[in-house]
Amino acid sequence: MSFKRFDTEDIALSADSIVAPAWSNQTTTLTSMALGTQANLASGKYYYNVYTPASTDVQFSTAYGNVNGSGSALLTTTEVGKSPSSVIYGQYRTLINGDENTNFNFGGPTPNSIHIITVNRARFKEKLLPGSFELTLISGSKTLKLIDNSTTVSTLSYLDAGRVYDIVSGTIANGVYTGNSTFVAISGSYGKFLPDVGVFIFNTNTLKDNTYGINLLVSESYNAEGGNKKAFSDAIISGSNFSIRSEETITSNYVFVRVRNTEFNYSTNPSNITGSGDLRHSVMVNTPQSYMTTVGLYNDNNDLLGVAKLSKPLVKDFTKEALIRIKLDF
Repeated sequence: MSFKRFDTEDIALSADSIVAPAWSNQTTTLTSMALGTQANLASGKYYYNVYTPASTDVQFSTAYGNVNGSGSALLTTTEVGKSPSSVIYGQYRTLINGDENTNFNFGGPTPNSIHIITVNRARFKEKLLPGSFELTLISGSKTLKLIDNSTTVSTLSYLDAGRVYDIVSGTIANGVYTGNSTFVAISGSYGKFLPDVGVFIFNTNTLKDNTYGINLLVSESYNAEGGNKKAFSDAIISGSNFSIRSEETITSNYVFVRVRNTEFNYSTNPSNITGSGDLRHSVMVNTPQSYMTTVGLYNDNNDLLGVAKLSKPLVKDFTKEALIRIKLDF
């Protein structure tokens, strides 16, 4: 075994953005979705998981929040307003706004209720890709097609959860975005898209509007389960069109092993040395030859940190030089 210290120019860093379909099996658009049995469990009071019929992996979850705790049964009879809907509203308000006292605002009257889509963490990886979102909602005879406005904004906006875009009406056809970035004057925008945390917050006031929305059935009765998560989930499933892509930055560390013609020509195999310490074969004195098969990466304490295997043994003698590139992704 022979060692050689790396120089500064032997190591290079590279970062690449990788875009991929967000859903299972490299699917860009979900056209078939179904609620799982989780909707009937205790956690179903807070959110519903949505699957594809061909996969047991959760694709995304839906939830309903109300600032006053309406639209769901109280957790106890002694805590006023403490219900699953108030817990959900407070959780996402803190996550997104970073302030438990700042309610959601969509450019119109501040709504009491919100509907939420949270993409499964394994699906969106590092972040979601702005401009790749398209969702169709159908409720009764009403159809609404939604996209984000990332292709029309010139200045990025940020909240505590990272970048934020408005959800507007529009479609994507052959890679061309056709949208209406003008807010609905009566109710405000349709919602907020937060790609860095994989969350969509929808303005319930606009969704239940009969003119601009889908006349979504929403019950804000106090201390009563209103079926709001189910109505929203059914609208998504009926729309059969939910497109989004994931985006992640892959950092690569390139290590260049430069082997000069005078280096690593003699085998370090003990069987090549006699008991007296001489080379067993005289031909190896002036015309040595070795075969490189493995490169080990060590720290200054001689601890082995990584091993790179060559695809085949590389012959080395005084007439040959080699440059081996090792790529480390993380």
